[in-house]
Amino acid sequence: MRLFLIAAVLLLVSCGPIRVNYDYDRTTNFENYKTYQYFADMNTGLSELDTSRLLDALDAKMTEKGYSISKTPDFFIDIKSKSYQEGPKSTVGIGMGGTSGNVGGGVSVGIPVGQGNISREITIDFVDHNKKQLFWQSVSESSFNPNASPEERSTMLKAIVDKVLSQYPPEDK
Repeated sequence: MRLFLIAAVLLLVSCGPIRVNYDYDRTTNFENYKTYQYFADMNTGLSELDTSRLLDALDAKMTEKGYSISKTPDFFIDIKSKSYQEGPKSTVGIGMGGTSGNVGGGVSVGIPVGQGNISREITIDFVDHNKKQLFWQSVSESSFNPNASPEERSTMLKAIVDKVLSQYPPEDK
């Protein structure tokens, strides 16, 4: 049963692509950053439990990359998110048309089929502690199931963090 659940979660994650956009200050020396902390007044827009899952995934990935949490950090992390419903993507077309001699005409109507997907956008900002300046940012978009189990939520948030931090620090720096 557990293997089935893991396979189902992997299918769920693979069906909903995670899109990530990055931006950063090209003058930043990323080697100066070794320690981090989260903003104390951070409002993630996630539930308390999802915030905890996201921070756990971030901490694990940052540790894997050689960064550590500190009371005197080199940079702060801020996280914001929002959920939104996309419009339906499938439509059924009904059309009528006709011709008479050299004259033609037609009418087509698209009828939406099904509901739009719920998506979540998560923005992660890295802010230099001394300069009080944003130096790296990622914005991820992925499908979101508000009825997902805790295991599914944890797996999805970990997948988002893995994809987001796969490009940190930027390779060309």
